[in-house]
Amino acid sequence: MNKEQIKLNRNTSCCFTGHRIEKLPWRSDEHDSRCLALKIAIAKAVKDAYYAGIKHFICGMATGCDMYFCEAVMALRSEREDITLEAALPWDGQASRWPEALKARHSRLVEDCDYITVVQHDYTPDCLMRRNRYMVDCSSRLIAASGGKPGGTMSTMLYALREGLEIIEIEIIN
Repeated sequence: MNKEQIKLNRNTSCCFTGHRIEKLPWRSDEHDSRCLALKIAIAKAVKDAYYAGIKHFICGMATGCDMYFCEAVMALRSEREDITLEAALPWDGQASRWPEALKARHSRLVEDCDYITVVQHDYTPDCLMRRNRYMVDCSSRLIAASGGKPGGTMSTMLYALREGLEIIEIEIIN
């Protein structure tokens, strides 16, 4: 099976949802023990998905949990050449207003993805939701890092539930 066939097979695809920096109890302090524990749990969920037959991973490329997920997939991909990673960008300028360090990280991560999907060219109030639905519609499994707060992560989880995806929930410790 070539990389294009892997990308197009929903049964072997997994997407991710999780909180952005602003909603994480540790904000941007990635040395916080809770953040380190979350990164380990995400890496384990990614590895478990791979061993369950998932070969294609889709990431929304937001700050915080999305970046942790993307980096976990990249780490596993460095060991397993049959993994593909897709950046699903809600609009062209997703990182345009972020601080320089996050912009650079985002750019580096997107450049290292096998596929880049831009859901739409310009920002609209519903483009994040459209990106999340795209990811769910292309997947059979959702890994969700959630603290139970209302917002995009919870909406994505509910949509995935309605669409019949297997949901692997990782609790964010407050």
